[in-house]
Amino acid sequence: MSFNEDSRVKIPTILHLMKLGYQYLSLKDAKWDIDTNIFPELFHDAMMRINGSIKDDEVKRLFEDVKLLLDNEDLGKAFFDKLSERSGTKLIDFEKFNNNSFHVVTELTCKNGDEEFRPDITLLINGMPLVFIEVKKPHNREGIIAERNRINTRFENPKFKRFVNITQFMIFSNNMEYVDGDPEPLRGAFYASSLTTNRYSTISVKKRRSTIRHY
Repeated sequence: MSFNEDSRVKIPTILHLMKLGYQYLSLKDAKWDIDTNIFPELFHDAMMRINGSIKDDEVKRLFEDVKLLLDNEDLGKAFFDKLSERSGTKLIDFEKFNNNSFHVVTELTCKNGDEEFRPDITLLINGMPLVFIEVKKPHNREGIIAERNRINTRFENPKFKRFVNITQFMIFSNNMEYVDGDPEPLRGAFYASSLTTNRYSTISVKKRRSTIRHY
């Protein structure tokens, strides 16, 4: 077996996620909305399950409403507010968490026109791509930092606005042990969320341009 990014980090990550309850979903026969990377069938089934009295046409309107929220120039604040709601029509069931669906996919392209990027792993909750994971080969000293810089550049691109607004967490891992006291973390797994270039903020702050950093 070759020792590369896939065998050393990507496959172990997917297997760990499956142990946590995520279901692996092949993209071969799957269908998704290329404007948002939401999987309509998964979204529909989850909304019907979570919101017991909702009708098909209401789910379709909810889907379109979510797409409109992702067009806002607010770094995802409106979508985050809707995602966090615990009453009315819900996108996530926080009270009965098993009502939600969890899937993991690989190489799901974020594309708008001739601009695109492709995270290594994307996590779908109720069909929505809320988290992506970038994996790097161990002992690649610049891997984590280089990936972080690439994401910073991508997230400043207005063509990726919808993908920025829907993403709640980004995770970077080279499957190595942490080194305490490192001024610039280069080993381990790190997570980040969107924030502004002018001041550190969470995804709920209204700003147009976004970047990321380690937490």
